[in-house]
Amino acid sequence: MTPDPQPTEAHEHSSGLSTFMEQPQLLYINGKSQPSSDGATFPVNNPMTGQHIYDCASASVDDYSLAIENAYEAYQSWSKTGPTARRMVFLKAADILESYLHQDAGEIMSQEISAPDYWVKINIHSTAGTLREIAGLATQIRGEVIPTDRPGTTAFMERQPVGVVFGIAPWNAPVNLTARAVACPLICGNTVVLKPSEFSPKSQHLVVRALTAAGLPLGCLNFLPTSPERAPQVTEFAVKHPKVLRVNFTGSDRVGRIIGSWAAECVKQCILELGGKAPVIIFDDASIDAAVEAVVFGALSYSGQICMSTERVLLHRSISEKFKAKLLAKVATVKTGNHLEDSGVSLSGLFTPASARRVIDLVKSAVHDGGAKLLAGDLEITGPNKTIVKPHVLEGVKRDMDIAKKESFGPVMILSEFETDEEAIALANDSEFSLCASVFSTDVVRALDIARQVRAGLCHINGPTVYVEATLPQGGTGGSSGYGRFGGMAGVEAFTERKIVTLATSKLMYAF
Repeated sequence: MTPDPQPTEAHEHSSGLSTFMEQPQLLYINGKSQPSSDGATFPVNNPMTGQHIYDCASASVDDYSLAIENAYEAYQSWSKTGPTARRMVFLKAADILESYLHQDAGEIMSQEISAPDYWVKINIHSTAGTLREIAGLATQIRGEVIPTDRPGTTAFMERQPVGVVFGIAPWNAPVNLTARAVACPLICGNTVVLKPSEFSPKSQHLVVRALTAAGLPLGCLNFLPTSPERAPQVTEFAVKHPKVLRVNFTGSDRVGRIIGSWAAECVKQCILELGGKAPVIIFDDASIDAAVEAVVFGALSYSGQICMSTERVLLHRSISEKFKAKLLAKVATVKTGNHLEDSGVSLSGLFTPASARRVIDLVKSAVHDGGAKLLAGDLEITGPNKTIVKPHVLEGVKRDMDIAKKESFGPVMILSEFETDEEAIALANDSEFSLCASVFSTDVVRALDIARQVRAGLCHINGPTVYVEATLPQGGTGGSSGYGRFGGMAGVEAFTERKIVTLATSKLMYAF
């Protein structure tokens, strides 16, 4: 049996969409594209226009059961496949994925998640880089010989794949985060059942297409989108399935807590990368211009819809006014609008009208009810489907306000001031989130000392909070940012088990 052929070149329909874009998205189980077992579907809509794009198959519990069983069978052979063969699949897939930039990747991501051109390119190129980097890990999955006190005994520790991995990847960086959910498990010899977001099935299916075209064997990667109504049921089923031995989830802290509790019932390991409320500390000796550029990039890239987005800007009081003036001037130059009408915009619409309303409600509550001062922004939502939100900058936010505690996931910055290093550290750590942070200072020794005291899985010195590479272990240190790490050798550790094998080379003497 060979995998289904990939989509051929599509032609534009009278609706303005290509014929491929309007085609239903099917499940992908054991190398076969198929409808759900009961024929159920759900609509995928364009968040910018609100218009229907296509229907997507909605996987049932029976579909998930079939996929897990097939993944388990595929694991028996894939786990024994040599590292060179695995590496070659990934290297080929990276090249194939990059070719999609000249095919349908731009249209898919533009239609599904309101991705401006730069965000499409970042997703594809960074994902190709991730696949190439992870390909190199195939020969780095190593064990060791452990000294023993028992005479005539040799002890080996080797890393073995765990089996079937259940991955859940979100919509906001759909190609990159899908690859992250599946690539390291696969290179380690595991097989994967993937649940994509209901907002971006075709964007996330690009990764499946590339790996399949590159020769990934049948059953190793299974793709099962499902409707929001079915999501709780199928997710609980997959998390608790006895043949699923690892779970990885990237998404909200609310859902992450639910998934973590289901896994805990089975005493099953998870990698949970959840939300962020990234602080940036800017000291009195920082390069103001460089810090402004980094803060605007970190806060407004993809309209702030990134778990690493800068949300809290902590300013030394001596440079506060100068920084604010330059920040507001820079923010005023950022082009916001409908990416379907103007490809040059930097900020397009948020992923749903509800998300836009939530962001504006958080800002309004802080300003109207809490007395915070609005320095930039108009408290308006625009666009054909009411999803476009301009950048908003606030100061005077109190720590008990919702906007101070909750991840906004929108183009929002909160400015506050500090006098001492200790106060800066306390402000940065005054959050349930612990994903990432940044520190700006020309005194590298001072910055390094502060970075070590900030509670964050990643802390960047003189760089934006939105920064990660495939070699870096990405993840929070608990709380609302979750636990466990993707990336580099930490990913290998997450998706393999230490297996101890002892060899007695001579006759042993026993106490009885």
